[in-house]
Amino acid sequence: MYKSFTMELAGRPLRVDVGRVAAQANGAAFMHYGDTVVLSTATASDAPREGIDFFPLSVEYEEKLYAVGKIPGGFNKREGKASENAILTSRVIDRPMRPLFPKDYRNDVTLNNMVMSVDPECSPELTAMLGSAIATAISDIPFDGPCATTQVGLIDGTFVINPNAAQNLVSDLKLTVASTREKVIMIEAGANEVPEDKMIEAIFEAHKVNQEVIAFIDQIVAACGKPKHSYTSCAVPEELFAAIREVVTPEDMEEAVFTDEKQKREENIRVVKEKLSEAFADNEEWLSLLDEALYQYQKKTVRKMILKDHKRPDGRQITQIRPLAAEVDIIPRVHGSAMFTRGQTQICTVTTLAPLAEAQRLDGLDENETSKRYMHHYNFPSYSVGETKPSRGPGRREIGHGALAERALVPVLPSEAEFPYAIRTVSETFESNGSTSQASICASTMSLMAAGVPIKKAVAGISCGLVTGETDDDYIVLTDIQGLEDFFGDMDFKVAGTHEGITAIQMDIKIHGLTRQIIEEAIARTREARIYILDEVMTPVIREPRAEVGAYAPKIIQIQIDPAKIGDVVGQRGKTINAIIEETGVKIDITDDGAVSVCGTDQVMMDKAVQYVQTIVTDFEEGQIFTGKVISIKEFGAFLEFAPGKEGMVHISKICKERINRVEDVLTLGDVVKVVCLGKDKMGRISFSIKDVKAAEAKHKNQE
Repeated sequence: MYKSFTMELAGRPLRVDVGRVAAQANGAAFMHYGDTVVLSTATASDAPREGIDFFPLSVEYEEKLYAVGKIPGGFNKREGKASENAILTSRVIDRPMRPLFPKDYRNDVTLNNMVMSVDPECSPELTAMLGSAIATAISDIPFDGPCATTQVGLIDGTFVINPNAAQNLVSDLKLTVASTREKVIMIEAGANEVPEDKMIEAIFEAHKVNQEVIAFIDQIVAACGKPKHSYTSCAVPEELFAAIREVVTPEDMEEAVFTDEKQKREENIRVVKEKLSEAFADNEEWLSLLDEALYQYQKKTVRKMILKDHKRPDGRQITQIRPLAAEVDIIPRVHGSAMFTRGQTQICTVTTLAPLAEAQRLDGLDENETSKRYMHHYNFPSYSVGETKPSRGPGRREIGHGALAERALVPVLPSEAEFPYAIRTVSETFESNGSTSQASICASTMSLMAAGVPIKKAVAGISCGLVTGETDDDYIVLTDIQGLEDFFGDMDFKVAGTHEGITAIQMDIKIHGLTRQIIEEAIARTREARIYILDEVMTPVIREPRAEVGAYAPKIIQIQIDPAKIGDVVGQRGKTINAIIEETGVKIDITDDGAVSVCGTDQVMMDKAVQYVQTIVTDFEEGQIFTGKVISIKEFGAFLEFAPGKEGMVHISKICKERINRVEDVLTLGDVVKVVCLGKDKMGRISFSIKDVKAAEAKHKNQE
């Protein structure tokens, strides 16, 4: 017999059924938020996975298209690989959950969320986040929860808790915050230049709501929770650490890691490992644990140096940014390019412009978002960290970093009316030693400007780290963390924005949450660093967007036509528009409201295509002058084509002032001639005159 629990969350009913379905999972929560339904399950293996030194957690978010009444496209008619939204949702669920599992736990754990129904009033992503937390909390899997998640919007200066789909379209903020009982454990945000103090206020509005949800989860756990199972600890024995310290003293280890060159540090650690391998050659058990023990030894050394001695591995001050450099136009012939370097982190971003028809089509559960015209893609090849590994396409990390940069830049992009292009930026990681995602934001801003995209403001990004001690007051926030400080520290707090405010946040932590004091200091520190990068590094290289797109970028001419005439331009089965495209080599997009975009690189051909379209949609009136091509000759006159699919006739009597016996004596097929419209003849055809053109031109001139 199952149990059902209900609370009101942001004015809508949240119901959790436990024991109704998926009884063989370690924990299962059948979530109902309004009419949104998500099945969240948590399962764990019976034993730890052999030969690994990490916690093997997998988080899945499955979008079933039947949830919105759709049948998948393609031949198979089945859901394919996870969408970008599904991958990003999985990452947002993973980030607050992972730190709450025991650090020495090596059993495989899978959190699965299957979206079965979508109510536009109630976010399926949020429902899945809550479902994963509840399923894990009531399971027998070791977990130091519960945690809860809340979304916050900002509409007309007012916070909206868990906004619906319609509210999200007009919101200046899309904030997701996860909390434990005491602290904030995860922040993800996209914002329209929201000031820092307003962002902090929003974060703690969400934290307050999370406490209500946690109290609700506590009721469920009290009624349905299973005792947590015991597990085999994979912690490194303390006697191994003691033996290591006899061979490699803390001073030796500090000397090994204290360098600003990643390659030098790695070589030092390799030498240390060889020394320890020799010392423990006769102890196979210790040799099998040596990698993990050495990692822990480095971690303790770095954390002690930073926290107690205020000494960073590369010798920088706590608030100091690594050496910075920026340049534009480093790649010829592309539409825009820029490179941004921060220490041993180096990103090159290339911008490509295309007609709006090249915008990405989206096939997912969100019916309000069916396409996007701005795409940011991020690549992280193995050579950027000195490794060798075949490329298998973007993983979840690459997709997440690309989405973060995209979210940071969307608020400053021009509208389609202002700049009728689809825009793609690709960030190539040349070298990586910490916070490449934020470097890609800086490089992308400059690349967009170099491409002539009229972005409203420049955006920069920076990351802060954290090392904590035994108490909440014992901590140090680090500006611009490098890879080692990220690996061994407690936080990666990424913030992007303009001079005016924040456009994106992503916070990852490895501890059980942050106090308000730490969050406020980190946000203040990132603002200070962001302004420095904008003013001192990026602005001297490129101050504002270029006035025009580059020589190799497509040009676009926009005109407006009567929507009722769209069918005339397209023609039967696309015959007319395809003929224009074939003759001129341009691309033509027409929207339902009659906006026509002509895109090409040859200005003469673009002008010709525009002229064709304008001619097709013109209601021919007496006295108008046109240019047409002779396409057919009859005994009684000649037929002229003025644009694909648009024809008219010149009677033989209207060709010359003097009488002629045969049309062929004056005109031949293919001749291009100027004519004046005489109106319609008795048969309803458009009638033209060649002999009256000069008189019509003189009349027009006198009227001017």
